[in-house]
Amino acid sequence: MSLSTPPQGPSPTPLGEPPGADEELIETGGRFLSRFLSSRTAMVGLAFLLLVLLAALLAPVLAPYSPTRNFPVINGTPSGAHWLGTDDIGRDLLSRMMWGARISLEATVMIVGLSTLVALPLGLVAGYYSGITDNLLMRIMDALFAFPPLILALTVAALLGKSLVNMSVAIAIVFVPGFVRLIRGQVLAVREETFIEASRSVGAGSGRMIRDHILPNVASPLIVQVALAMGFALLAEAGLSFLGLGVQPPRASWGGMLSEAYQYVFDDPWGLIVPGLAITFTVLAFNLIGDGLRDALGRQRYRAGR
Repeated sequence: MSLSTPPQGPSPTPLGEPPGADEELIETGGRFLSRFLSSRTAMVGLAFLLLVLLAALLAPVLAPYSPTRNFPVINGTPSGAHWLGTDDIGRDLLSRMMWGARISLEATVMIVGLSTLVALPLGLVAGYYSGITDNLLMRIMDALFAFPPLILALTVAALLGKSLVNMSVAIAIVFVPGFVRLIRGQVLAVREETFIEASRSVGAGSGRMIRDHILPNVASPLIVQVALAMGFALLAEAGLSFLGLGVQPPRASWGGMLSEAYQYVFDDPWGLIVPGLAITFTVLAFNLIGDGLRDALGRQRYRAGR
């Protein structure tokens, strides 16, 4: 008589460790990407921005003419030879728009990048350590807030001189106080979370606490603010270039093109319409992307592994 083997159920699943920091980060990133890609308005803004960026990067290849080449047609309307017309001295507007996009986007990235690099450590230090350090840093930020932004940017740009880098530094100074206040507020909120208290109880140092716990939770609102600030930076760059404090002729920027066409606003307004629409739609694209990032990121808290 053979012995029957007793029925065996499914093998027990070993209890695994709770998901670590890398697994949680990947899962959070996947959810964020799915929500962001499902936002139609954000995708429209991203598609337009990628189109502008592609045109700027490939301007040496795609631009039909040199941006400084003159043609006999002055303030011309769109035609087969000049798809967007010509400006006040006969230069092709399409070529200048493409080359101008390089300058305007470069200045925008430089402005927001500089302001973020300065504001991030200041906001982290002010929010985490508080006390005298917080009071000193925030009083400095309040003093910068007391100046009208445009006047402050004009003053700094005039003192530094007329160039793209100097103009970007001048505008970045205006953006720093807002970024510092945002980061500080987020740090103050995260600092009171229970997982922060737990990390302190096991002896985590300040540097590790800021790097592993505070910074990841500050990143989400900061990313949204950076996307929205891009639009304001582009407007600020166009404004200072319009006033003659940006790149100097014959180099093209969208703000400079507005300034050159402004003197013909009543006779031949076409030169104003082209760069004006480009600035408007690019700023709108940055805002749509910022709104999409805000909705996708939500208010999640990231808890780093041990």
